[in-house]
Amino acid sequence: MKALIVVDIQNDFLEGGALAVPGGDEIIPLVNSLMPPFELVVATKDWHPADHGSFADNHPDKRPGDMIELNGLQQVLWPTHCVQDTRGSEFSPHLQSKYIHKVIFKGTDPGIDSYSGFYDNGHRKSTGLSVYLKDLGVKEVTVAGLAADYCVKFTALDSMNEGFKTILIEDATRAVNLRDGDFERSLLTMKNAGVLIVKSSSLKI
Repeated sequence: MKALIVVDIQNDFLEGGALAVPGGDEIIPLVNSLMPPFELVVATKDWHPADHGSFADNHPDKRPGDMIELNGLQQVLWPTHCVQDTRGSEFSPHLQSKYIHKVIFKGTDPGIDSYSGFYDNGHRKSTGLSVYLKDLGVKEVTVAGLAADYCVKFTALDSMNEGFKTILIEDATRAVNLRDGDFERSLLTMKNAGVLIVKSSSLKI
């Protein structure tokens, strides 16, 4: 079985959101067109408590983009985003969520960030996604969504590490690009790890 993982297409990562990814809205029509042919579509959501340690607002004299140590890991600080049960945490109303079979919630522990749909950033706790996919007989995972240099990248890398053939749809993702070139560096990191980078036009489902 082949599965599509749609990463974090939530209001706070889109135009007008607290942590808008440049061009993020542009991928939604493409993602909508990709979902129906897949037997299984899983979507991830950032689902943070308001006191999450990755929020700059929760650290005196810190600003978004600053680096701190959080429970033994290097952590970039972000604007407060995707707080549980807020509009910012909801999927975009333009995303055809009727095609989504399961939602995986991540970033729920205030003490550690979780970019990947599979594990937190320290690989200390699993979201259960790998077991869910393997129990259904999934062998191949295709990844799309936001953002290429964080949650998409780490989801794809963990997918490879979990033994799935992993494909990234390059035109169905966009990057935060805190530093110029982060998108390209992320693609290279994924490619070097064995992730197949393709355009949507060449995807075979």
